[in-house]
Amino acid sequence: MTVTIALDIGGAHMRIAVFPKNETAFIKHKRIRTYADGETSIECLINLIKETVPSGEQIDAVGIALPGPIDPQKGIILRAPNLPEWENKPIPQLIEDAIGAPTFMGNDANLAALGEWHYGAGRGHHDLLYLTISTGIGGGVICNDQLLLGSHGLGAELGHVTILPDGPMCSCGQPGHLEALSSGKAIASYVAKQLKKGGESSLAGKPETKEISQAAKNGDELAIKAFQRAGYYLGLGVANYLMIFNPSIVIFGGGVSKVGDLLFKPMKETLQKSVLSRHYLQDLIITTSELGDNTGLYGALALARDSITT
Repeated sequence: MTVTIALDIGGAHMRIAVFPKNETAFIKHKRIRTYADGETSIECLINLIKETVPSGEQIDAVGIALPGPIDPQKGIILRAPNLPEWENKPIPQLIEDAIGAPTFMGNDANLAALGEWHYGAGRGHHDLLYLTISTGIGGGVICNDQLLLGSHGLGAELGHVTILPDGPMCSCGQPGHLEALSSGKAIASYVAKQLKKGGESSLAGKPETKEISQAAKNGDELAIKAFQRAGYYLGLGVANYLMIFNPSIVIFGGGVSKVGDLLFKPMKETLQKSVLSRHYLQDLIITTSELGDNTGLYGALALARDSITT
């Protein structure tokens, strides 16, 4: 049997899925810690592939979804705060040398867009926008049936557009980015600051986003306000993206997207008021990911298969 390998790499864990050629259901899946005693994370990855692929199976390609900016032409990850040993290393070449199969890698948010387009909510669309709302905010764009990467593979950093000049500091060190206003971390930070100022709430200290969403569902005014604020700024960001990319579908993924109307009702209200013309909203589909936690794996699968057929 010929198989394709998909890998989704994070700072704490890495996942692998084995797909038979031309099939979309994996036959094997495994999740391990990114670092193991006595091994580098790259060694862990190579050993994971060797241990997971059944003996005698032929690997036609390997796709890897990675956090951080990627230079696909040079085959290197440019910045990886959670995987420092990966920076400027030819990861695809190292994997290819170890297992003998062509290997391709991409930014995890870009590949999530590719995965949803091929196998999830974006099937049948030619122009797609994907946003993952979790601890941070990432994104990917399909334009005219092509994944938008830019000249150095650095395109579609949708979480790092300036929405509020002189606003709260983003994790990247710049002020007022969408990630600093609408991510899970931003929501938690806002609530913690309001509590420190003496804001009335059933919450206390530095609550997590899950606690805040539950409090909002229970009617906590501060928690509700936190999501309204995040949704407002998210709506401004999406309005900008609609006017730049004019997609037919916007797909949201990530843990924060699961709160539903708490975030998306204020987002849609802002969107209605902020677009240049109602035509940007005409027939526009706004939905959530079909692939859920597997978006990275399916994006890596799509990358591997696209790369060996073009």
